[in-house]
Amino acid sequence: MSFAVTLLSRAAARRARIVLPEGADPRVRDAAARLVEEGIAQPIVLGDGAIDPRTDERLGEAARLLRRRRPEHIRDGLDALDQATDPLRFGAALVALGEADACVAGVQRTVADALQAALWAIGPLPDLGVVGLSHYVLLPDDRVVTFAMAATVEAPSPGELARVGLAACRDRVRSVGDSPRVAFLSHSTKGSGSGPAVDRVREAALQFGALAPGIPADGEIQADAALLAVVAERKAPTSPLGGRANVLVFPSADAGDIAVHLMDTLGGARVLGPIFQGLARPMAGLSPEATPDDIVQVAALVALQAEATT
Repeated sequence: MSFAVTLLSRAAARRARIVLPEGADPRVRDAAARLVEEGIAQPIVLGDGAIDPRTDERLGEAARLLRRRRPEHIRDGLDALDQATDPLRFGAALVALGEADACVAGVQRTVADALQAALWAIGPLPDLGVVGLSHYVLLPDDRVVTFAMAATVEAPSPGELARVGLAACRDRVRSVGDSPRVAFLSHSTKGSGSGPAVDRVREAALQFGALAPGIPADGEIQADAALLAVVAERKAPTSPLGGRANVLVFPSADAGDIAVHLMDTLGGARVLGPIFQGLARPMAGLSPEATPDDIVQVAALVALQAEATT
């Protein structure tokens, strides 16, 4: 069966509670109806005649959470209540409070807005200390490649890149169910280039190896040598990846975002996400162009992440 079919089937076994804060958008309402009809998840829709954060009995608890998490952003109790009525913050707070298993947003608000709400209400896992973004790129031959990058650091350190790769592997095992093979991407393969940027990626791969010695990984390596066996034989004959990487760690968010949009517009691929990685509880973003199918599948992805955190 295709990845999409197995993804929805596995999520249906979980029946996670997924907050959809943008209920005014018809695509979100269509996706929520499908999640219910097909038994994939239990949607919690905010707005548009559904749950209104302003009148919900959990508003006070959400406000106290936000104030406790970021007291410097809150003037007083009234300001906390006002901040908590924002659907993104309220949705993320429901996840943090255990009232929901995950949250998915981004068709009307920006991914940056959704990520900011996640960082405020949910926060990062203490063992990682860095939050990343992963897009699941579905290729026409039904392969799935994870595009991973740091979310909040413009020039991530080798250690941060290594931990981004580790978070991407953890989530890929839950969401895709296969064995990760990680490529730390660069414009150089095995010394064909040089400079601080190459050194940073090479060191990231070394640190990842120390964190996850059982996962095949390599870097610095170019994308073609990471993904194509015939190129790997020529450029990186000793690479443990053998041209079969399925997790690509980009050296910066700029590089990763450019690659994602090229795949989405020119590469004939479907792109799901971004999934926020390294959070204490799951949350994901959406493209403004996301279809109801995209929303359903991203909801399924975070439902499977939630399995490990609830």
